[in-house]
Amino acid sequence: MQRLRPAQRLRTALLAVVLVLPLTGASAGPAVGAPGRGDTDLGKAWVQWIDRTTVAWPKTLGDPEAPHRLVTDPHGDLAVRDGRLTGGGRVLPLTRVPGGLDREQRAKWPHLAADYDAYRVSGQDLGVLRKALRGQIVATAGEDELSAATGVQLPGVLDDLYAEEGRAKHARLGPAFHGGRRTSLAVWAPTARSVRALAAGRSVALHRDEASGVWRGEGNWRGATYRYRITVWSPSAGKIVTNDVTDPYSTALTADSERSVAADLRDPRLAPPGWSRLRKPEPTPLRNAQIQELHIRDFSRDDRTVPAGDRGGYRAFAARGSDGMRHLRKLARAGASHVHLLPAFDFSSVPERRADRQEPACDLPALPPDSDQQQKCVRESAGKDAFNWGYDPQHYTVPEGSYASRPDGPSRTREFRGMVQGLNRAGLRTVMDVVYNHTVASGQDPRSVLDRIVPGYYHRLNADGTVATSTCCANTAPEHVMMGELVVDSVVTWAREYKVDGFRFDLMGHHPKANILAVRRALDALTPARDGVDGKNIVLYGEGWNFGEIADDARFTQATQKNMAGTGIATFSDRARDAIRGGGPFDEDPRVQGFASGLYTDPNSAPANGSRAQQRVRLLHYQDLIKVGLSGNLAGYRFTDSRGRRVTGSEVDYNGAPAGYAERPGDALAYADAHDNETLYDALAFKLPPTTTPGDRSRMQVLGMATAALSQGPALSHAGSDLLRSKSLDRNSYDSGDWFNALHWDCRRGNGFGRGLPPAADNEPKWQYAKPLLTNPRLTPGCSQISATAAAYRDLVRIRTTEPAFGKRTTAEVQRSLSFPLSGPAAGETPGVVTAQLDNLVLVLNATPQQQTQRLPGAAARGYRLHPVQAAGTDPVVKQSGYEKSTGTFTVPARTVAVFQQHR
Repeated sequence: MQRLRPAQRLRTALLAVVLVLPLTGASAGPAVGAPGRGDTDLGKAWVQWIDRTTVAWPKTLGDPEAPHRLVTDPHGDLAVRDGRLTGGGRVLPLTRVPGGLDREQRAKWPHLAADYDAYRVSGQDLGVLRKALRGQIVATAGEDELSAATGVQLPGVLDDLYAEEGRAKHARLGPAFHGGRRTSLAVWAPTARSVRALAAGRSVALHRDEASGVWRGEGNWRGATYRYRITVWSPSAGKIVTNDVTDPYSTALTADSERSVAADLRDPRLAPPGWSRLRKPEPTPLRNAQIQELHIRDFSRDDRTVPAGDRGGYRAFAARGSDGMRHLRKLARAGASHVHLLPAFDFSSVPERRADRQEPACDLPALPPDSDQQQKCVRESAGKDAFNWGYDPQHYTVPEGSYASRPDGPSRTREFRGMVQGLNRAGLRTVMDVVYNHTVASGQDPRSVLDRIVPGYYHRLNADGTVATSTCCANTAPEHVMMGELVVDSVVTWAREYKVDGFRFDLMGHHPKANILAVRRALDALTPARDGVDGKNIVLYGEGWNFGEIADDARFTQATQKNMAGTGIATFSDRARDAIRGGGPFDEDPRVQGFASGLYTDPNSAPANGSRAQQRVRLLHYQDLIKVGLSGNLAGYRFTDSRGRRVTGSEVDYNGAPAGYAERPGDALAYADAHDNETLYDALAFKLPPTTTPGDRSRMQVLGMATAALSQGPALSHAGSDLLRSKSLDRNSYDSGDWFNALHWDCRRGNGFGRGLPPAADNEPKWQYAKPLLTNPRLTPGCSQISATAAAYRDLVRIRTTEPAFGKRTTAEVQRSLSFPLSGPAAGETPGVVTAQLDNLVLVLNATPQQQTQRLPGAAARGYRLHPVQAAGTDPVVKQSGYEKSTGTFTVPARTVAVFQQHR
């Protein structure tokens, strides 16, 4: 059984691909197959040179009795013609190793253990090996008549020969400053034949350190633009190439990433006023974090209270009186702790110079709400306009230029810091969405950086030597030492030089667990006295999905949901998310209902929901998933499920996997919606009956958000969900322009619903369901519904962040404090209602369209009342909730979340 990957996104129009996450961990990419006898395609690289003495050779490749060897040629002239190897070169004989790879090698290269033989490279000194690695290398079987010939994958041997020294010197890669204008440049390029720095109008040869593979030079380059000119064998080109390429350790860039800039980030001219004296909001432990996920351009593009020239960029966060900043301050006062910014590193999908951009050439507001013309017009300017989510990294450690007032010069550095400063002053810490799992391009593509410096090293390769693309794009290989070091070094730079307070790792499951733990250790070592930041207060979380060529720990122990439990690094939990919404993100019929969208209790007409009996069973199971979610998704939390069984969280099923996987609160991050897939409002638009009133839609929105916000552990909400934000039913708005991604802080401008049919590329199969909704007036909320939703959500966040009962540290504490006394048939569990007892609190989530009573005999005579925050709030409906002391009966209105507090 398979389910589609919960965090699907398509980064750019050129790189669009649908990603799936099978529970079995099968690859999301095409099968590579295996080589055979007679395979002599040098465009493939089936053989892997894994350390200085060992070559791993596929058992099916060539005649096993024929002589095996490596042939190297510094000029790249080797070729196969008429079954023979032509060209010059040096032969490195190989000797078969009985028994194959040894135990240590099998542990390090588990995906090679079963299907590869081992061959020994013997009698060669390091000088010979290092020289061989700077040219073309071919593996052959046979002499006069070849039974096999193939290219060779080199990451293993490069790590073995160079990584220890390269790791020691990696902190000095990129530009380093020595007083005055004296600046050194250093790049790791062990396979390069030559490296020059094109800086300050000159071409200067860099000098190679043989032990580390680092090339270094020095000149009067402070503030100068530069590139490296690297001559190297390129497997993708099949020849020696000379590449002019930017620095992967760039600290600054010119517009559109054309050249690196030797910028000293300690230069006070790159800092906004007051930067050195910046005071951070008090740190919030990850287990208590309440996070708002926000796209930088969305934040202010349509905010008329921001100066026109600052809209859509970093500087909007300095506009303290803007509608957007006022809204963020309200959330901070309620208890929101962090703003998670979608990619803000240098990405390639938006022209950075404003004059180079094109915007839709249509009168979009004049078109009908169910028209297909808006999406057609937006698509015509896609890739040329100012909008993209930005999951197409080009340089990992430089702020994106399209958000700066001027992409050239110091603006992007100074203004990014000003953004952090503005959020901190509003009481919010800053989280960066980082995407180290892939790059926008590889090979000789002009946007490729890493692969034009050390071809075939920084990216993860399939068995045939092609670059794996299961992430959508060119997968990187953080399991290789220097790619892993680049990840650590980049994160530390953002933390130390930009004072970023947290990091969300995109597709974290494509990283080794060891790499993410190395990031954690490096951050923990940062101190206020030495580095200006306390690294122990920096939060880490990410997408722990398990799929692709590395699934099920095929190549290393991954940073997946189950593997990260207990590390203090959280993973997104899709369990309660699906239960809240219903179905999955990619159901063919989007009307499949869930707990917060009317399943069984307020059914729509969708056949996909099944019979009434089936709906009841599914709803009660969803309630079990929500109970597990409220515990913090704990694997060991024990409770009575809806069938009356005593189970742990790990024994509750989630599409064939354990629902509970966390070791302690803080391991799992709860959410009802994020930038991926439909917003919560749009999901409910599809799923709730079309006759549902705007007021009732508002109440179900709050209920859905509450299920995440009131969980043990951290919670995240997509910015604007508290304002009923819609993207006009677009499930994948990564490149849908400002029109479909509009975020209106002023309720008079609407919530974004009815802006036309969403872009056809990802949504056309659902147009049949979307079209009648987009003209339905019951789906267009007014200011009263939008404002009520925002106020009710803030009340829940305030309760969550001020009541100690929600901040448990261990599974044992949660077990003692949290119970579901009405769970199971014997207790009279009500379909559509989840009731929880948490220390001195009682939580009732009533998702039904009727008032419900919940009798808790153990609560009789204890003296409960509606929580003071809700009692003093602006929601008149929740104030109708009641408690009958003599019987321990709680009464909660329809579609309402009520929190009761015991009082003396």
